Amino acid sequence: MMERVAALTDEVRAGRELVAQIGRILFDRHLTDAGGGNISLRVGDVFCMSPTLAGQNKQWQLEPEDVLVVDRAGEILEGDGALTREIAVHFGLHENFSDYGSAVIHCHPRNLLVFACANLPLPPVMEATRKFGTTPVIEYAPAHSPKLGERIVATMRGREAMIAKHAAGTLAPWHGLFLIGKNLPAAMDAVERLDTNAYIIMMSQHLGASPLLREESAAMESAIADFDSD
Repeated sequence: MMERVAALTDEVRAGRELVAQIGRILFDRHLTDAGGGNISLRVGDVFCMSPTLAGQNKQWQLEPEDVLVVDRAGEILEGDGALTREIAVHFGLHENFSDYGSAVIHCHPRNLLVFACANLPLPPVMEATRKFGTTPVIEYAPAHSPKLGERIVATMRGREAMIAKHAAGTLAPWHGLFLIGKNLPAAMDAVERLDTNAYIIMMSQHLGASPLLREESAAMESAIADFDSD
């Protein structure tokens, strides 16, 4: 009991409130759905995590007390509910990149899911998404499989500076987005930017743009390079 009380510092309480708030925003903005998604935030030696079935059971209308407080061994210290089946991804990202980021979001953004289900990487076509580079797609692994965590972690290696600056994401085919950010607001911001990037690519085809905006993206890079050289 004393350990549980000690875990509930003001920082942890604030973390639980933030996870609940971000979950509602993701759902309201179609950046995840009732079918899934999960959020974790490292606070000191514990993690504030959304419970499994937060979408189906709560429609992402979480209260702070719904958010789990979990230790590094995966024991639930506070909160009702169970751990997500994708816990291996969260723990893998936190364990390997804790020096760079503190927040992990897995979500089902409406436009990015098109790329995930087409098994296509997402190239950056906006000035606001250049910092993320191309968002890769992993080889398939089921949601409950430790392999999913291993493959997501592997794609993040070499992108540590990107995570420390803002965030880095990876698509799981036929599944969704996994992303780690320097903090939770930055991670949510990155999710929305990437989803908007996906929307722009798809809608640009109605204007007769080049496939995946390749020609237009090259023009963007050239314009930025020319401006920087002035």
